[in-house]
Amino acid sequence: MLETLALVLIILWVLGLVSAYTLGGFIHILLVIAIIVILVRVIQGRRV
Repeated sequence: MLETLALVLIILWVLGLVSAYTLGGFIHILLVIAIIVILVRVIQGRRV
């Protein structure tokens, strides 16, 4: 589920970059959240 959420956030960020109608800093906040989620998922995967 976390991977799906991260993927959705990354897709939204990319769409925000190519779109003329960006929401400014909100898109970059989504990117940061997606990266954090991916890092947490990778760290948890290595511990288990």
